[in-house]
Amino acid sequence: MNQKERMLANLPYKAWLDGLSEERHENEKKIYEYNNLPPERWNERTDLLKNILGSCGNEIKIMPPFHCDYGYNIEVGENFFANYNFLVLDVAKVKIGNNAQIAPNVAIYTAGHPVHPDSRNSGYEYGIDVTIGNNVWIGGNAVIMPGVTVGDNAVIGAGSVVTKDIPSDVIAVGNPCRVIRKITEEDRHFYFRDRRFDVDDYKD
Repeated sequence: MNQKERMLANLPYKAWLDGLSEERHENEKKIYEYNNLPPERWNERTDLLKNILGSCGNEIKIMPPFHCDYGYNIEVGENFFANYNFLVLDVAKVKIGNNAQIAPNVAIYTAGHPVHPDSRNSGYEYGIDVTIGNNVWIGGNAVIMPGVTVGDNAVIGAGSVVTKDIPSDVIAVGNPCRVIRKITEEDRHFYFRDRRFDVDDYKD
């Protein structure tokens, strides 16, 4: 196995060998073009994103600045939205489902380093896949750590550090992030805490 194959297999690898530095450099060019696109050319953003990401739906919006290592390891579904300063260290696969909403300053880390300093100083690092389900909302300044799976319909509170898997249909917050309660049918009628909708078309 070369170092790229090791990286994609979630094995320890050296990030400067076997063309990986060159691949990151090529992606930096694409990211630079995307982040510096003038507002009058914003209609080009979707095409640019499709050239960066491994796969994505047709309805996708990422507010610049956006940063990632390789791009091709990121797969997002339909109706994807990420707000400003979305950061993805995608040395391993990052898969995100449909209707995901990502608040500002969210970071997804697949990358990590050995804990022991001698092992860390050897230059080896690793990436472990991250999977985020459908209809997930991730609050501002949240961090998703390597190897985590977030289930469908989950809400991750702002500022959370997600170190372990989060099941579907829950609200989870904190550092480390923990489930605080299930999402229920009654929640459908509120837009913020105890504030009920004053319109009916939210049910459509």
